[in-house]
Amino acid sequence: MWTPATRGRMARIEKKTKRYPSDLTDEEWARVEPFLPRASKAGRPIAVDLREVLNAIRYMARSGGGWRMLPNDFPPWQTVYWWFRRFVRRFMFQTIHDVALMLDRERVGREASPTGGVVDSQSVKAPEAKTRGYDAGKKIAGRKRHIAVDTDGRLLMINLTPADISDSAGAQMILDGVRKRWPWLKHLFADGAYDRTQLMDKAAFRDFTIQIVKRSDTAKGFEVLPRRWVVERTFGWMTRWRRLVRDYEERIDCSEAMIHVALGSLLLRRIAHE
Repeated sequence: MWTPATRGRMARIEKKTKRYPSDLTDEEWARVEPFLPRASKAGRPIAVDLREVLNAIRYMARSGGGWRMLPNDFPPWQTVYWWFRRFVRRFMFQTIHDVALMLDRERVGREASPTGGVVDSQSVKAPEAKTRGYDAGKKIAGRKRHIAVDTDGRLLMINLTPADISDSAGAQMILDGVRKRWPWLKHLFADGAYDRTQLMDKAAFRDFTIQIVKRSDTAKGFEVLPRRWVVERTFGWMTRWRRLVRDYEERIDCSEAMIHVALGSLLLRRIAHE
């Protein structure tokens, strides 16, 4: 839950935006612009304002609207979508997010690369996905988001699968990739669904320690569990962006990009308006 001080701070930041609360401020644009592609000396100049393209993509993620429903004060939706796909192929949204993550960690006095994290999953409906699965526990047909976050809730790794893939199987895929991006990560916290022999063996092989944080047998109703509540807050941050309440993307790479757009925007707003 946001405090009154946080709400006041966000209101002051939004006054700096051009039209919509999701628009880039001048401070945020100054940090993002170096990541954008430059026009080739031998090719045509870039005719569209890339800041407006990014504003349109952020508006889409925040409002949950469709491509064809972009307001007329943005570039044509076909142009915005073409640039979005180009940015996805270049891993630009992921790069901006990861750089902002390291800067935000340093901002609060921590090392840029984390050593500990938390893993969990979330099943969401995916009406446009080509391949879906059924999560019998959550009674949801769609995709499952397997994520790893640092101990403050910043997204470190995401793996999207059909919803019928188990938590432990999804975590094994995360172990395969997270070390390449965050080489100092050694310790992970998880719930009882991850206490599986195959996952533990793979973690030991890759020099990870997975600590299972279990709910007390005597607890009744809601209980805040150490470490595990952090990843639940991250899911809450994600679903404040209405495009992420469900998985509306047909392609998995586009779905991952939308998540990086949302969480990268939150990090960028923190570090640009410190």
